[in-house]
Amino acid sequence: MKQALILLAGYPGTGKTYMANMLLNKFKNFEVLSPDKIKEEFWDAYGFCNEEEKEKLIKKSWNEYYQRLNWKLERGYSLISDYPFSDKQHDEIQGICGRYCIEVITIRMVGDLDVLFKRQKKRDLDDSRHLGHILKEYHQGTCLMNHEEADNLLDNDEFIKRCKCRGYGTFELGTTIELDVTDFTKVSYDKIMNEIALILN
Repeated sequence: MKQALILLAGYPGTGKTYMANMLLNKFKNFEVLSPDKIKEEFWDAYGFCNEEEKEKLIKKSWNEYYQRLNWKLERGYSLISDYPFSDKQHDEIQGICGRYCIEVITIRMVGDLDVLFKRQKKRDLDDSRHLGHILKEYHQGTCLMNHEEADNLLDNDEFIKRCKCRGYGTFELGTTIELDVTDFTKVSYDKIMNEIALILN
């Protein structure tokens, strides 16, 4: 099987984590490298007092992501990364991948934005959601009993604006497969798995 990087891209609320787990079950030699997990590591380690400090940590976390991506690809790892990738990350990832003889696959997950907003809102309000995503000030140990009281939740208009303006729905790198997940029950995940298997073999 070829060494590969699978990018689970597209809009928020499309089930990228679910897709990542399906891929891990199908392709045992892959592991996940998640930009969001690195952000959360940095938020826990350093904390932030305002949006400016938060943004600085996000930039540092991306530098760390690129370093880990390069390190792992150099050593022959096959990786899955799930994130609403945009033009901001495209060239850096493309440059790193270009150093190695690997297969790059983008699964761009899209759908009706009103439906996706409801899913995203549900995830933000879930107790398992890291508070760094939904607060303007956070330090490890911060508690919030009711996530609806968070001061950095997106409303529907801002969610749609970000999706349309940031290029989440047009990102592509390598072989690109677009998947509409407006209705999960209509998604042929087995077909996608088989298509990826053909590319990797």
